[in-house]
Amino acid sequence: MSSNLTRRLLLPIATAGAIGLVLGGCASTDAPSASTADCGPYADYGTFEGDSVEVYSTIVDIEADQLVESWADFEACTGITIDFVGTQEAETQINVRAAAGGAPDIMIIPQPGLLQRLIGDGYVVPAPASVEANVDEFWTPDWKGYGTVDDVFYAAPLMASVKGWVWYSPDAFDAGGYEVPETWAEMMTLTETMAEESTATYRPWCVGFGSGDATGWPGTDWIEDAVLRSAGPEAYDQWVAGELTFSDPEIATAFDLVGDILLDENFVNGGFGGPDSIVSTTFNDAGLPILDGNCSMHHQASFYEAQWPEGTEVSPTGDVWAFMTPPIDAGAGQSVTGGGEFVAAFDDSEATQAVQTYLASDTWANTRVAIGGVISANKGLDPELAGSELGKASIEILQGTDTTFRFDASDLMPAAVGTSSFWTGMVDWVSGTRSTTEVLAFIDSTYP
Repeated sequence: MSSNLTRRLLLPIATAGAIGLVLGGCASTDAPSASTADCGPYADYGTFEGDSVEVYSTIVDIEADQLVESWADFEACTGITIDFVGTQEAETQINVRAAAGGAPDIMIIPQPGLLQRLIGDGYVVPAPASVEANVDEFWTPDWKGYGTVDDVFYAAPLMASVKGWVWYSPDAFDAGGYEVPETWAEMMTLTETMAEESTATYRPWCVGFGSGDATGWPGTDWIEDAVLRSAGPEAYDQWVAGELTFSDPEIATAFDLVGDILLDENFVNGGFGGPDSIVSTTFNDAGLPILDGNCSMHHQASFYEAQWPEGTEVSPTGDVWAFMTPPIDAGAGQSVTGGGEFVAAFDDSEATQAVQTYLASDTWANTRVAIGGVISANKGLDPELAGSELGKASIEILQGTDTTFRFDASDLMPAAVGTSSFWTGMVDWVSGTRSTTEVLAFIDSTYP
């Protein structure tokens, strides 16, 4: 274990006993005990007796069960009971609980904007030195920065997702003699070549913005990838902070790059129709025409792996695979947008700090990823533990020394923009209701 707990944090020594798991208030009957668990990796955390720590989260269902499994040995070996409470209402209820003085000990926060608001309201306590030492060792400064406010470090990263993948059929590429593009210009040339073979149903790209009340968000991912690649990380950060408007040339250029694909009826929307079908096509269904040969490429995050029908092989030689949206310039390092969670504490008890430190360690990251279904940007994580080829590829990108990572911009912007006008603006744009200039001015007008 590479945790920095012992040199940073003094913990009391007590007698460890068998600990039950708690999920939403229900104790598990098959939790490991200190006598059956391998306690070597947890010896530095000290031992506790009767201490409990509530971990609050939006994570539910099978992912919640897997999360509870990931700290079972830690509980058994330290004597800390982790009371996990998962609810999809956590993002709104945390404000109520904190204001009423009933905040949880720890919350797994799904986006930096909420974290920063809770810090600004004075609810979150700074992270202990043991957590910061783990983050300095296992994450890049980009990731640490999202948990830092006014030079004070509060929250460690946890899990991650990688956006910007372009899904395709390896067999179809081989049959057509197509190469995976290495620059944006090569991707456009490939698109034009594929379009020469268009039929009544076939187009190079298949695209879907539909997502119920959140319709439009897949379009924001396109724009974010283009801004990061064409304008660079500094401009991306200025855009997120409101220092660059949507109407500024850097952002307008990104819209033009994406519009060259999404607004061209010769390029989209394979299997569904033209650009006017993008809004009515759900993001869940949008990539499926690749399997039917009605389109060749689909831009969507790593989580889209779960959308392919049962039996679909996802691998470089399988039914579908993916390449990262290429850079503007040849030889440029990877620029990646994505998401992730952060672990924030509302008190500084020794038990709370021990749990925080464990969740910031490479021990936890390897344990959780080995269980399946998630990845992390933790540099101490073994990519081979990922449950899929795409998971391994995503981890290797996140760990790359030349990778520039930026959090999903719409999640960082004020809600009136990031989860409102940016979404609806993308809908208006692809449906032809507003021109590019009009959409950019509209989004700017909603900035608080």
